[in-house]
Amino acid sequence: MAQGIRLSDPLDEPTRKAIIAALAEHHVLFFRDQTLTPVQHRDFAAHFGKLHIHPIYPKHADVPEIIVLDTDLVDLQDNAIWHTDVTFTQTPPMGGVLVARVLPPQGGDTLWSSNIAAYEALSPAMQAFLKPLTATHNITQSFPTERFAMTPEAQERLETAKRNNPPVSHPVVRTHPVSGRRGLFVNDGFTTHINELLAAESRALLPMLYAHCSRPEFVVRWKWRDGDVAFWDNRLTQHYATDDYRPSRRVMNRATIIGDRPV
Repeated sequence: MAQGIRLSDPLDEPTRKAIIAALAEHHVLFFRDQTLTPVQHRDFAAHFGKLHIHPIYPKHADVPEIIVLDTDLVDLQDNAIWHTDVTFTQTPPMGGVLVARVLPPQGGDTLWSSNIAAYEALSPAMQAFLKPLTATHNITQSFPTERFAMTPEAQERLETAKRNNPPVSHPVVRTHPVSGRRGLFVNDGFTTHINELLAAESRALLPMLYAHCSRPEFVVRWKWRDGDVAFWDNRLTQHYATDDYRPSRRVMNRATIIGDRPV
């Protein structure tokens, strides 16, 4: 947990660099007792790169770079699986900044896992097998027509998102651009298949990798409270938003920082 930093204050370069280094080492940082307006949320995240505007999720009315994850507005079942955000793009996010706005009286924790730790725990033989492989990532994996095209407007938005984000291939094993460490870069949210394998082989291997990545020894669980902000390195982590608080409401705001092309 990071201490002594107020995210609403101007961010100087030494602090920015320290946050980048801490992300590479720890994968996710937590800041307590913050007070961020949506504009301040956007401006803090923008210190680390250009911000992604999500093609489907609702956006803040005045700050379109901020996604509104509100269980009263949208079906968030796709967040209650292990996933890495927006890997359906050529340059998936380097990070996400999540602000708690409305919390349920109980439940609603978020878990993060380290795909670096997961990869390093594999046998050398499995590491060598996975290194040259690539996998396809597809937006429709988490945004299917039956859940995200319930109205003509939603259908058009989904179809536009699919046209603008055709399936893309990424390496199964990615190298972190800051630390140089390798990690797994597949996730149940968007990965559809491993390109070099037969369909049956891919269907057997991917669930094994997903289960391996979510082992408890690779995972941290965060219990939210008012004023919390989480900043995670999206490149080689996965996260899971527990869906254990219904019918209570949960509202989170996310800024998503565009990254580089995985190698």
